[in-house]
Amino acid sequence: MADIKFEIQETVGTVSQSPKGWTKELNLISWNGKAPKYDLRDWAPEHEKMGKGVTLSVEELKALRDLLNEMEL
Repeated sequence: MADIKFEIQETVGTVSQSPKGWTKELNLISWNGKAPKYDLRDWAPEHEKMGKGVTLSVEELKALRDLLNEMEL
């Protein structure tokens, strides 16, 4: 399997943390040298491992924000 290269350009925030120290984070990440996208996924404490996640363009993130704002929580 090919190595995945990533650069976290901005940490927006942490959504949650597990008892084992993994954090669910929203970050702005450049994957394999491409333009950065917003990314929501689980990370090991030192960012040495990652779980599956979702990447979103700015437009997709705005659409998600609008959907969440419409929800009654």
